[in-house]
Amino acid sequence: MSKEIFEALKLIEQQSGVPSDVLIEKIKQGIQKAVKKDYPDSENIRIELDPKTETFEMAILKTVVDGEPENPANEISLDAARTYHPDIAVGQPCEIILDPMQFGRVAASSAKQSIRSDIKQFERDKLVAQYQDKEHELVSATVQKVEPVTGNAIISIDRDEVYFPRTEQIPGESYRPGDIIKVYVVGVVNPERKPSVKVSRSNREFVRRLFELEVPEIYDGTVEIKAVSREAGSRSKIAVSSNNPDVDPIGACIGPKRSRIAAVMRELHGEKIDLIPYSEDDAEFISKALAPAEVKSVVISDDGTRSCRVTVPQSQLSLAIGNRGQNAKLAAKLTGYKIDITAEGAATEAPDEDAGAPADISEADET
Repeated sequence: MSKEIFEALKLIEQQSGVPSDVLIEKIKQGIQKAVKKDYPDSENIRIELDPKTETFEMAILKTVVDGEPENPANEISLDAARTYHPDIAVGQPCEIILDPMQFGRVAASSAKQSIRSDIKQFERDKLVAQYQDKEHELVSATVQKVEPVTGNAIISIDRDEVYFPRTEQIPGESYRPGDIIKVYVVGVVNPERKPSVKVSRSNREFVRRLFELEVPEIYDGTVEIKAVSREAGSRSKIAVSSNNPDVDPIGACIGPKRSRIAAVMRELHGEKIDLIPYSEDDAEFISKALAPAEVKSVVISDDGTRSCRVTVPQSQLSLAIGNRGQNAKLAAKLTGYKIDITAEGAATEAPDEDAGAPADISEADET
């Protein structure tokens, strides 16, 4: 019986990652609760579980009294006590060993349920504590399996299996079991009840962390990423500034022979990246954010709505708006402004000329 218990303990320790001392304490607590169900009035219960000697004992302790006990649950007569321990005396504790094989089925089931519940709680607490330290950071993960129909994947991080849904992957990517990938830890979801780790490669912060990894000037604070907007798998815009007038933030992010930005783009599988010089002047920032389009003027609304009207040359209108409005949407997300884009001279042209129609793009247009 004892050997089977300790073999099971080793297996549980390997599967759950719970340290043996913690696991034993949880099991002892679970067994004690179960014994209490069979002996509800007993005040002294001893559970011995020693993996070194492979000793497993359960016992209740009763005080030896002279004559008939007034509290049979916690007292025992001298004659009865001497059937267990011949040399025992009045006033001493009498230990009555319980046979695990005769342990009530209901009590055993209760012990198992309690142990399982305690281990699950430990695993929940461990998961939350472990990934709170990794929250908002990049980590390496190994792809375990990929569902062929949905594309959803299971990845492992430090031996923990983490669900990696298709919606958090970069569109167009495909994985195979054994692939090692970088993921951004968004955080722990539902930590109080059934916690799970949310990871992403489509999150805009994934791009920020990649640049921090590749650009020493960002890591040490010389260059600062002020804002990021992203359409995963297609394009990102990143606003950067320098805290040192001698350091060009754009050049630092590009790196010698474009090595730094090339490394980021490789990780993003060719996703285009626009590096935008940040400006405290909102109009200038909006103008730069619409790159690669040339902007003639930016008029910011004075009604407090964070909206503006941008005028571009007629030849630049489609470039400013971008394919399906992508460039303008990313600029709106980057700057936090609602942007109306109009071609130069559109106000004086005939209203049926579609090329001069304004494009109304706001930050909310980007999901």
